[in-house]
Amino acid sequence: MASNNASIIGIVGAGAMGSGIAQVAATAGNNVVLFDSNKEVQDQAKELIGKMLTKLHDKGKLEESVEEIVGRITYAEDIDEFKSCDLVIEAIVENLQIKKNVFEEIESVVSKTCIIASNTSSLSIASIAAACKRPERVIGIHFFNPAPLMPLVEIISAVQTDADLNSKMKETLESWGKVPVSAQDTPGFIVNRIARPFYGEAIRILEEDLANVPTIDWAMKEIGGFKMGPFELMDFIGNDINYEVTATIFKEFFFDPRYKPSFTQKRMVEANRLGRKTGIGYYIYGEDANNLDPDRNDGLGEYIVNRIVSMLINEAADALYLHVATKEDIDLAMTKGVNYPKGLLAWADEIGIDTCLKSLEELQAEYGEDRYRPCPLLRKMVKKGSKFYD
Repeated sequence: MASNNASIIGIVGAGAMGSGIAQVAATAGNNVVLFDSNKEVQDQAKELIGKMLTKLHDKGKLEESVEEIVGRITYAEDIDEFKSCDLVIEAIVENLQIKKNVFEEIESVVSKTCIIASNTSSLSIASIAAACKRPERVIGIHFFNPAPLMPLVEIISAVQTDADLNSKMKETLESWGKVPVSAQDTPGFIVNRIARPFYGEAIRILEEDLANVPTIDWAMKEIGGFKMGPFELMDFIGNDINYEVTATIFKEFFFDPRYKPSFTQKRMVEANRLGRKTGIGYYIYGEDANNLDPDRNDGLGEYIVNRIVSMLINEAADALYLHVATKEDIDLAMTKGVNYPKGLLAWADEIGIDTCLKSLEELQAEYGEDRYRPCPLLRKMVKKGSKFYD
């Protein structure tokens, strides 16, 4: 590993994300200390990591034997075993108070030079860092699920974070074979903020009865080029998780209508129609599943894609306008983090900034809602006749 990079990695939380990060770090040659307060979860992680590595080995995707990689992972009985760690990554429940308590506990054990990172997807890094006596060593490192397969990692510096820490983490993550992007400490960072209309606007189209679930998914896949439709993806992620992220971002953005959750989402969660994990969500799963066919109407399909993609481009433009990330990192995040067919800002250039602005202005005029307000950057670019990329 490169100099300055951590070589003993501590991980708190042995769930799907924590065990996935442990696998990535150990495969990259680090010694890993994995801890979970639930012994059963820790035992399951041990089994899961072994299975995952065996699969990769059988496909010829590992440079070392499974035994060598597994041998680098220690299963800790106590947080005290993080004493010699260079980097500790927290991957536990999305609850601010619980995270703060854990950070306080980690800091009481580790050395003064140890970096402490959170894998939070939507909570404030500044808030988490405030629990520490040395908040300058705290940073956000947000992996995407499943961590061993998804290349993207968002690096988030809080206002208290040491200025050199971002580049150190970037170096570390690149040595782990990951694609890091830097984001400001704003709700949802890059991906979870920009992706909201992919779900929200699809639900809105459904609620207006303009198209049914399979038709919206068909349009986004066949015409839009997305790998999964919004409803398929919500069912895959879990409607409870998707709703929770939407509700958190809406609250964190001081109830900006652009991020407002829908009653449809709320009712699905209340009915326990969470998607694949409960056998029913927007679709029915199982052998006897009988789902509707899409209405393959090209005109309707193009309307759906244009409306959702315009909203996504508006979010990407807004993230750039407010310096959440660079244009390159925004486009990289959306292609590598959620498999979008194109970077949204590059896509805007292709469609035409004026066309995107016109779509948003028409939606805002029709609905009279702030939800559709165009980003000022788009207006400025149309006036200048400029593009995101020259």
